[in-house]
Amino acid sequence: MRADELRQLYLKFFKEKNHAIIPSASLIPENDPTVLFTTAGMHPLVPFLLGQPHPKGKRLANCQKCIRTTDIDEVGDTGHLTFFEMLGNWSLGDYWKEEAIKWSFEFLTSKKWLGFDPEQLSVTVFAGDDEVPCDEESARIWKELGIPEERIFYLPREDNWWGPAGTTGPCGPCTEMFIRVEGVPLCGPDCKPGCSCGAYFEIWNDVFMEYNKQSDGSYTKLKQRNVDTGMGLERTIAMLQKKSTIYDTELFQPIMEKIKELARKDELTTEQVRLQRIIADHIKSAVMIMADDHRISPSNIEQGYIVRRLLRKSIHSADVLGIQPGFLKEIAEMVIGLYKDIYDEVERNRDFVIRCIEDEEAKFRKTLGKALKRFEKILKQNGTITGKDAFLLFTSFGLPLEMTRDLAEEHGIEINMDEFRKEFEHHREISRTATHGKFKGGLADHSEEITKLHSATHLLQEALRRVLGDEVRQMGSNITRERLRFDFTFSRKLTPEEIKQVEDLVNNAIQRDLAVKQEFMPLEKALESGALAFFKETYGDTVSVYSMGDFSREVCGGPHVEHTGVLGKFKIVKQKKIGAGIIRIKAILE
Repeated sequence: MRADELRQLYLKFFKEKNHAIIPSASLIPENDPTVLFTTAGMHPLVPFLLGQPHPKGKRLANCQKCIRTTDIDEVGDTGHLTFFEMLGNWSLGDYWKEEAIKWSFEFLTSKKWLGFDPEQLSVTVFAGDDEVPCDEESARIWKELGIPEERIFYLPREDNWWGPAGTTGPCGPCTEMFIRVEGVPLCGPDCKPGCSCGAYFEIWNDVFMEYNKQSDGSYTKLKQRNVDTGMGLERTIAMLQKKSTIYDTELFQPIMEKIKELARKDELTTEQVRLQRIIADHIKSAVMIMADDHRISPSNIEQGYIVRRLLRKSIHSADVLGIQPGFLKEIAEMVIGLYKDIYDEVERNRDFVIRCIEDEEAKFRKTLGKALKRFEKILKQNGTITGKDAFLLFTSFGLPLEMTRDLAEEHGIEINMDEFRKEFEHHREISRTATHGKFKGGLADHSEEITKLHSATHLLQEALRRVLGDEVRQMGSNITRERLRFDFTFSRKLTPEEIKQVEDLVNNAIQRDLAVKQEFMPLEKALESGALAFFKETYGDTVSVYSMGDFSREVCGGPHVEHTGVLGKFKIVKQKKIGAGIIRIKAILE
């Protein structure tokens, strides 16, 4: 079975179970993100997990593009990825554990679907702790399906609890499914699902969301119980094809072969294979982020920083393999070819991606020269290269550690890696905070402050378009409880007069106490009615439209106030240009 067949089969199965098929959301959380990237299918659905009606109903399924960078330094082994696709199905206050588990079992083991041997299936359930009891219900259902007690494992929170997506929000215990890998012996008597030895292969995860984590760390029950399941496309197809790694499937093999060809090597060593995998994964991820309609380019902040890091690590790895400069474009074109028929935006933004990649390689080559000069300067002044020096070269000049170590060894110097790791771990913790929960607030937080500021972004966008023209197009937003941040397309910063005009329009709409109304309608009808919708490919054919009186009309998921009069006074406190043709505004409600 090929990956494209698995995508179709999964969606067909859940369509037969009365699930509406929804498109993949953007890799960049569209409204008020609690994370830098969409890391799971549930992220775009947080408002609906919290109780807001979804325009497509209570049963949903899709194939979601995802980026996870928390394990970025592990990429190069047999299983870690930064970009992947997640097959998922959801119940928004509809079915619960009985149906979710039985359907998972049916899809995995039925000859009509994937046909895995039930005897090879092991499962884990939440063992319980002081805050949440043991999930005996899931264990009972698995036993009824024929899974014996010895293949049901009770694991703690770090293994069998999922969420929230950010610092707060929906979460709950989960039950995970593992396939026993043929030919790989257990590493010992205590070997069980989740062990890193490779004897068990995780294939599916059913999350039972009935809790809402609060900002103080406590848990409350959600208004509705939800099911959120996920099956990694790359890992599952590798298992179905009996491949030893995800890099041996058609989702990577053409790229891997091209890298080997560019390196002009008949055989690769273990270390060279690791570098080959890093290049394949990192370029694919960078291309998919840049190909998103938010058009993220390499930079030193937020998502752009991740793109830059991915590309520069790829360039360095290629240098070590002996690949000539200028290779990025060729690999990027292959990635675009792999996904253009699945995600339309990949082809639509091809020119932008290629231009960014070529520019970034040129910049890095230039920066690399500066880094090498700094290396020589430090060495001449101090006679050595410390761990802190290596970290400075890494963070300030983009010089990968591997390159610094090689240069140091040429001078008979051994870098103090403990010192480097101490600095690096601090840096990685900051990065992990960024990618796991960079922003406080967001859609996972339905507090009064967040709801008001989110509503104000609708008024802001309409005001900007009235003052500046239709050139204004939302590129992203982020909300904390203190302020809103809104990124939009425009060729220059606003003048003081334009800022005042925008503020006056928003405050006038607030003073008029306009009613906020939600409607569900086909996307085509929403567009005909004048609703703003800048991410059409992610919406599906039925959408939620919010109108604020006669002032604003926009496709959006929420949350919103009921009347604009409760918002207070709107004030723009800062603006800056953050990229070519992109302006960022920060504003508050007083």
